[in-house]
This record gives sequence, C-alpha cells and structure tokens, in this order.
Amino acid sequence: MTADLDAHHVRLAWMPPTPRTILVVHPGAELYGSDRVLLDSVLGLVDSGFSVRVMLPEEGPLADELRTAGASVFTSDLFVLRKRLLRPSGWMELASTAFRGVRATLRTLRSTRPDMVFVNTITLPMWPMLARAKGVPVLLHIHEGESGARSLVKRVLYLPALFAHRILINSQFSLDVMTSVYPRLSSRTEIVPNSVPAALAPPPARPDLVGGLRVLYVGRLSPRKGVDLVVDAVGKLREAGEQVSLDIVGSAFSGYEWFEERLRAAAQDVAPDHVRFHGFQPEIWSFLSHSDVLVVPSRFDEPFGNTAVEGILAGRPVVVSETSGLIEATRGISTAYRITPGDAAAIARALREIAAAWPEVIVRLDDSRSLAQERHAPSVYRERIAEAARDVVRRRS
Repeated sequence: MTADLDAHHVRLAWMPPTPRTILVVHPGAELYGSDRVLLDSVLGLVDSGFSVRVMLPEEGPLADELRTAGASVFTSDLFVLRKRLLRPSGWMELASTAFRGVRATLRTLRSTRPDMVFVNTITLPMWPMLARAKGVPVLLHIHEGESGARSLVKRVLYLPALFAHRILINSQFSLDVMTSVYPRLSSRTEIVPNSVPAALAPPPARPDLVGGLRVLYVGRLSPRKGVDLVVDAVGKLREAGEQVSLDIVGSAFSGYEWFEERLRAAAQDVAPDHVRFHGFQPEIWSFLSHSDVLVVPSRFDEPFGNTAVEGILAGRPVVVSETSGLIEATRGISTAYRITPGDAAAIARALREIAAAWPEVIVRLDDSRSLAQERHAPSVYRERIAEAARDVVRRRS
C-alpha cells in the first residue's frame, strides 16, 4: 500500500503544470489590419503554451482563423467605444450599450477566471478597468493613433490605458499621440512593430507594362481611407490618354453604404470598364500578384501602414500618403512613393512616374522586400507578444 502511494505521489510530482489561461478580447471578427495582427498575437500565445480563449462580438472569418490557430472562441456583448458615441446624439446608445457591456465583462471574468486579460485596441474601455478591479493583470495592445482628435476626446479614448499593467503599441507615432495626454504611460509601454506575414514566393513584377499599369487599392471603402482619390487619379490618367486600370478590394463599414454607392457611380463616370470592385477578400496576395502598384491614399493619420508593408512584401512599388504611421512603415523603402494626403493629382503624378521609370523601379523591389521582411517577421513579433504576456502573468503569480 505504501509503495502504491509513493508511486502515486511520484506521478503527481511529474504531472505537467496547468497552462495559464489568457482571455483575449477584440472588437471585431473580420480580417482587416488589426484583426490580422490579433491573429498573429494569438498564434504567439498558443505557441508559447498558453491556453487562449478569445471573446468576439460576433462570428466572422477571424473566428475561423483563431480556432485553426488553437484558440477557443466565443461571442458575447462587447461595448465598443466608437467616436460617434461621444457626440450628444450618441449618448443614449452609449449608456445602453455600456450597461450591457459591463454585465457581459463581469460575467465573462467570473466564468473564465483568466490569469491575464489581453485587450486588443483602446475601443474596449470596460475591460482594463473591470479586469484590474477584479485583480486580473491586463496587457493592452494599442493600434490607434488619433492625433487629430481634440484633447478631451483623446483623454477619454486613452483613459483605459491607465489601468493596464503593460502596454504594447504599434509605432512611435501612436506612442507620441498617447503620451501627449498621459505622459506617465511611457514607462510601461513598448513599441512592437506589427507582424506582417509575407507571401512565400511572390511572382516577380512584370518586366513590361503590356496593356497599361495595373493599380490596386486594398482596404475599407471610406472617405478617411481615400479610395475615391485613386478612382479620380485613374480617371485623370485615362483622360490624358494613358493606359491604366484599377482593382478595388474591400468593403464599407456598416452605415457607409452610401459612400460605396457614390464610389461606384464615380468609377462609372471616370473609367467605365477599367475599375473593378471585388468586395472584401480574406486573401489578398493573388490580387497583389496581379497588380503592378499598390496605392494607400489615406486622407488622415494612420497609426501604422500594414497594407503598405504587404505591398512591399509582395514585391510591388507602393504609393502612400506622407503622413504618420505610413511614413514609419515605408521608412528606408526606395520603392515607396510618398504623396500629399488628399491630392488625387499627386497620386496620378506618382503613378505616371512609376510607369515611366518601370525598368529602374523593378530592379529595387527585392531590396525593399528584404528590408520589410526583416522588420516585420511574424516569428519575432510572436515571441515579443509571448514574452510580454509571460511578464504580466508573473505579476499575478
């Protein structure tokens, strides 16, 4: 009997430790910029041995990818702070959704009993505050850089960061915006450039522009992103007798259907049969492979430039607005052409310059791709996320 007990104790002593549970909360279920970065964050956590549960507001393509990555996914009410809710017209909706969000947050914290909460973006203000109140360590990942907002609005948007034990942020630009209202947050914040997975072997750029320049836009269809400027630029080039076509990959936010309708009408007016709409696509590499140049024409500040980096990694020149995170994303990239934000004529000039110097441009593409791969390698990003999580979990231990 004693021998059996001793053997039992030995088996218990060698039992592997129970994995630490990380609860990840994210405000969407699509596969745009911050969604794809979140997926890489979860891959890093799962690969490091954490048990990862992800809470989303709804099912969507991101949920399927997260499950494939090894996380468990569930949906529940999430209070997402949108800027429209800060206006007087949105206060009633703010109050009702905030109440439901608080209940869902407390219920989830009780049921999951996480060792840490990973909050992705500052648009989930309840989570850092309530998790900390419950004694659960918080790792906050910030993707926003709202430099144009009024000081009061920025104070409200970044208030949740005060409750995080550690903060990860995607660029120096985003850090400067946050610390402009809360300077003391600098000491607990680390800049982690976004992971941007590269196509394994992208097809080389065409040696000759037979049939004209193929332009690509990838992203949300919204006035802020400037896709209408690309349509206008293509129209200007075609009016001048130049061969150029445009593919648009992306969809509009709910409530912005009017903009997509206006965009389609403009495309018919300026370049019928030469502007193609493809809607949202979970996989963009085939579109990049078919294109000659990618345009990222944001009118306003971008905290980072994931799409621009994807274009560089695909071995294509990019035209980007000379602003904020897009400058950081393309720094040192010789095949990135910067233009004044909001200027369709500047986009047209950059496209004309690229087409005119095409043989010289394609010679530099490999060097640009190598630099982007070095900066945004998923393996490096995932390890940095995992190390930050280990550090925060140790606080609870």
